[in-house]
Amino acid sequence: MRRPGLSRHIVVSMSLMVLAVIVMVILSSYLLYAVLVNFYPYAEEPTGWAPTGPELVWMAAVTLLGLAVAVAASVRLSQRILTPLNSVVDSIGKLAGGDLGARAAASDRSLGEVALLVDDFNAMARRLQNMDADRVMWHAAIAHELRTPVTILRGRLQGLAEGVFQPDEAQFRSLLAQVEGLSRLIEDLRVLSLADSARLDVRRARSDVVHEVHSVMTLVDPGFRSGGFVLELETSRGEHPAHCDPTRVRQALMALLENARRYATPGRVRIAVHDTATHVQVSIDDEGPGIDPALSAHIFDPFMRGDGSRSRQRGGSGLGLAVVKAIADAHGGRVSCTASALGGARFVIELPRQ
Repeated sequence: MRRPGLSRHIVVSMSLMVLAVIVMVILSSYLLYAVLVNFYPYAEEPTGWAPTGPELVWMAAVTLLGLAVAVAASVRLSQRILTPLNSVVDSIGKLAGGDLGARAAASDRSLGEVALLVDDFNAMARRLQNMDADRVMWHAAIAHELRTPVTILRGRLQGLAEGVFQPDEAQFRSLLAQVEGLSRLIEDLRVLSLADSARLDVRRARSDVVHEVHSVMTLVDPGFRSGGFVLELETSRGEHPAHCDPTRVRQALMALLENARRYATPGRVRIAVHDTATHVQVSIDDEGPGIDPALSAHIFDPFMRGDGSRSRQRGGSGLGLAVVKAIADAHGGRVSCTASALGGARFVIELPRQ
């Protein structure tokens, strides 16, 4: 229900008050002279401009009654304005003191602009509270993600220093893999931080999306084949140009394919490239097990895992899909997750053609 506006209510209230005073003056003057004519018919006519005694009494009574009406209307109007404003002021003080759960209250009788102010303040307070909860979660999750590879590196290096492990090629490759994992985690965190501050660098140019897909498929194909996956490409002939950053597009495709390799059932992974009127669509379908529909709305949140939790599972940092969304948003496109016709999950990233 739309609330009455503040300016409209002030105009209506003041107009009604003035009208009430005018009507009161007119009616009381008629009543005064009716009483004088009926009860004092032989009273002398006034000879000057000065009011008579009865008239002075009438003027004082009308003035006091008018003031009472004005005060009553003003108090009623001020309560409807100041009560929610005082609630906002009190809540701001609590918010400044660190109580992010503070909320202002507006009654059903609050005016439109004042109620809107209360609603906006409460929305801001909720956003601050959510941001603070996300900050705490991020600190804990980042510490959790960093602890495992750092612990492994420390154990391996200590073992090498104490002669427990032999300094052979396998050990060095294992250490290098942990360092590369740390590098990817740091890069993902950097991308999300830049995206959150609207400073993610996207160097756009006219690029053939199919060419970028081919380059990524060539790079990841050996790892997919060793895991029992078969990569398929579905596209029409010719170029599929998009106005995008090729490096960021490859980064997003790598993250989507890595997500499929980690969590999908070994089998086909189909990559399709199609044009729409305004975008180039790249879809990646797998054969299962799919994603719970209740989770699909949060699948692009940082540190979200396939089981809906934010706890660490074997492999992956939980940042890959969040990075994909950040890259798509920076291009003015979008990314979505739905059920696949192959029986698993289907991720679609859209890149603007212009």
